[in-house]
Amino acid sequence: MDAIEAYVSLFLTAFLAATLVPAYSEIVLAGMVAAGHDPLALWLWASAGNTLGSAVNWVLGRYLLQFQDRRWFPFRADNLGRSQRWFQRYGVWSLLLAWMPVGGDALTFIAGMMRVRFDLFILLTAIGKATRYAMLLGLLELFG
Repeated sequence: MDAIEAYVSLFLTAFLAATLVPAYSEIVLAGMVAAGHDPLALWLWASAGNTLGSAVNWVLGRYLLQFQDRRWFPFRADNLGRSQRWFQRYGVWSLLLAWMPVGGDALTFIAGMMRVRFDLFILLTAIGKATRYAMLLGLLELFG
């Protein structure tokens, strides 16, 4: 696989990992670091993919909440309630934690529900997700 294909694969995996599809971009990132790919490029592609994947959740929260009583709806009412309380308590700044494996996707969905301005959503989510990938790359460098 050439470099561009590898970076696009990482982007897509990071994108999917931020949505409701189970995917683990950390594993792909670690493999690509081990294969000798440029860490800065990996950081950019993973951060961009994961941030844009979160934007899908924002759109879903903004426009699909009316279907929350349907069986196929992606979040259970108790998870939505817990995330909504968290969001109301900490406000938009909680989006800096949208990278968390538990609750992060729900936070980005809630941000859409709460009609957070999209530009502010993208900025805060990108900061959190980029920081996460930078820390992961730092740990891989330290222990790799």
